[in-house]
Amino acid sequence: MTDESPPIDESEAKRRRLLYRSRNRGTKETDLLLGRFASRHLEAFDDRQLARYEALLRESDPDILAWIAGREAPPPEHDNDVMKFLLEFKYYE
Repeated sequence: MTDESPPIDESEAKRRRLLYRSRNRGTKETDLLLGRFASRHLEAFDDRQLARYEALLRESDPDILAWIAGREAPPPEHDNDVMKFLLEFKYYE
């Protein structure tokens, strides 16, 4: 008897990878912030939003933290709905 799990669709597999990458960035602050953000939002993201979030995760932790803290404006390629969600995200709620 084999224990076969139902197949995971491509979007769900991408969500799992992005959640893992969000929680394991290498900098404790971004691990916590992005991990919690991803836990709350990835499930509702469509494929385009997942692609935009994946592009954001390619950026360095110091850059992402500078954008979130308002020390720098996000570059045009990240001026989108996903960045807006991230900037409005309340970590402590």
